[in-house]
Amino acid sequence: MKIAIVYASETGNTAQTAQAIREGCQGHEIVAFGPLPRDVGEAELIFVGSWTDKGTCAPVVKEFLQGLHGKRVALFGTAGFGLSEMYFASLSDRFRAEVPEENQVLGTWFCPGRMPPAVRARYETQLKEKPGDARLENMLRAYDQALSHPDGTDLADARAFAAAMLAK
Repeated sequence: MKIAIVYASETGNTAQTAQAIREGCQGHEIVAFGPLPRDVGEAELIFVGSWTDKGTCAPVVKEFLQGLHGKRVALFGTAGFGLSEMYFASLSDRFRAEVPEENQVLGTWFCPGRMPPAVRARYETQLKEKPGDARLENMLRAYDQALSHPDGTDLADARAFAAAMLAK
C-alpha cells in the first residue's frame, strides 16, 4: 500500500510520533513523509498529524485537510493538555470536523506532548496575579505531566495505531 505521513510539528513532538507511525508502516511504500505541505496524490492512506492549537489542529493542517478529496485518512496529534481520554476524544471530534465528507477517516490517535518553557513561565506569571486560581494550577500540573511525553509507551502506541489503520 502507498502511504503518506504528513504533519505540522511546532516543538518536535508530532514529528517524533510521525516517525513512530512510519516505523509502524514497515513493508509499505512511503510516498511522502514530512512537514506539510506535501503532494500526496498517489497515496492510498494518508496519516495527517498536528500539534494542538487552541483545542484543534494547526491552521496549516486545516488548510491541507480541506484540500483532500476521496482519500482514506488517519489523524494523529499531540497535546500539552492530554490529562484525560475525554480531552483526546474532544480533539478527535474537532480534528475530524476539518476533514471534508468525501474522505474516509479511518481513525484518530493522540498523546501528550511537552510544551516550551515559555508556556510554564506565562502560567506562573498569571498565577502570581491570581493566587490560588484552580484553572491556572491545573494548567501548571498539565504542563509538568506533559514534560516526559511523548515517551516510549506513546511511541509504541503510535506504531500500533499505524498497524491498526493499515489493517482497515
